[in-house]
Amino acid sequence: MRLGIPTKISAIFCVVVLSAVANAELMLTSPVMENGGTLPADLKCTRDGGDGLSPPIDWTGAPEGTKSFAVVMHHYPANRVEGIDNPSHYWLVWNIPASTSGFPRGNPESIGNEGGDKDKRYIGYTPPCSPGNAAHEYTITVYALDSDTIALGAEDDINVDWAALIGAIEGRVIASSSLDFIN
Repeated sequence: MRLGIPTKISAIFCVVVLSAVANAELMLTSPVMENGGTLPADLKCTRDGGDGLSPPIDWTGAPEGTKSFAVVMHHYPANRVEGIDNPSHYWLVWNIPASTSGFPRGNPESIGNEGGDKDKRYIGYTPPCSPGNAAHEYTITVYALDSDTIALGAEDDINVDWAALIGAIEGRVIASSSLDFIN
């Protein structure tokens, strides 16, 4: 039996639609900024007039089999190349329970475990302070993981940096979603 072109297109369309319905898509959003938007003034570093708290973020569409999440915020300075160099990191969180669907502003409940800032001075979120009037692009990524915990331990650790967290989740990521913003 020969399928006509409209029948072939309908069959392909049905497969694509059913696949999209069967595979929920992890989606990271923020109620205070759009993807590609600007960091709100009140969330900037204190030097720039903000309170320095982490932005509120939400995620939906966690795939089946998600047992925990990790969140990373980073940017590549002008002298670093994505895929070759490690970025500067501003927020590293792991062991986030699978029942979690986001963080309110400042993560006041301290959900998950946090790593050190890019300079290994503080644990937790570091607000971006762009030098002068230069705008930088930052990325927040949420990772859905197939494990309740990862090999970084169950406590905050100033020695956990971007490379350590990315190495610990390698092979465990089921899905990820990112949100870019300018500061």
